[in-house]
Amino acid sequence: MRLDRIADDIYIFSSSLYAQVTATALVTDAGVILIDTLPFPSETDEMAHYLESVAGKNAVRYIVLTHHHADHTYGTYAFEDALIIAHQACRRLLERYGAASLERAKRETQALDRVSLRLPDLSFSSEMQLQLGHRALQLFAAPGHTADGIAAYIPSEKALIAGDAMMPVPHITGGDIPTLRETLERYREYKPSFLVQGHGDVLLRGEIDEALQVNIRYLDAIEEQVAQLIADRASPKRLRDIDIESCGLSRIPLDGLVSTLHLNNLIALYKRMAPAS
Repeated sequence: MRLDRIADDIYIFSSSLYAQVTATALVTDAGVILIDTLPFPSETDEMAHYLESVAGKNAVRYIVLTHHHADHTYGTYAFEDALIIAHQACRRLLERYGAASLERAKRETQALDRVSLRLPDLSFSSEMQLQLGHRALQLFAAPGHTADGIAAYIPSEKALIAGDAMMPVPHITGGDIPTLRETLERYREYKPSFLVQGHGDVLLRGEIDEALQVNIRYLDAIEEQVAQLIADRASPKRLRDIDIESCGLSRIPLDGLVSTLHLNNLIALYKRMAPAS
């Protein structure tokens, strides 16, 4: 696990075990707001012990889930006293699919044995304000990567916790490109000084707007290139010829995982755009 800060009392934890998943902790005299968790118990425990060392035992009062995916939600089991906040759709998805998904994951990965499913205690549909101690958060719907995505904005620091709507490569296999474009454009309107991606490095003010534009252009590029393959009646095997760098992104981030996510995007998009046979 890697630890960074964007303020004296705002900590960013990043997984070393899976895809550099991020979790953000806001520490106040009244307790801690934790935005997302880490996927594996070993790193969740490490994060919990660190927060206990700076804020006291059972200090986490709220956990905000940016969406329902396992890599962001599995660590909630370690904070039994915390209230969980999420989008209404996140609760519905976890209720419907969470238990079965967790059981499958446990059969495949023994390291998840201690994980238990927790559903959100509070939910909202569009926007919500959260205040704890001296920290105020604006929570708002940020769909596109998933239908239940949310983001958190910290006005005092001009910090945007973006969830998986912002990653080193957009990932739309379970999402929607037009909706994700709208979310990324909304992020640009905030003009943040810090942007915490759902995976990967924290972006700083001088690089944020360009990174958001690059991701929007990437979405345009994959739509155009997949549409051209379909128009040419090319085999879907040709999707592998569409290199991530030809779509404007680097193949280096997330230890190279971006290339796999990119190919998954192309396959999902081809299935959606190709005419039914």
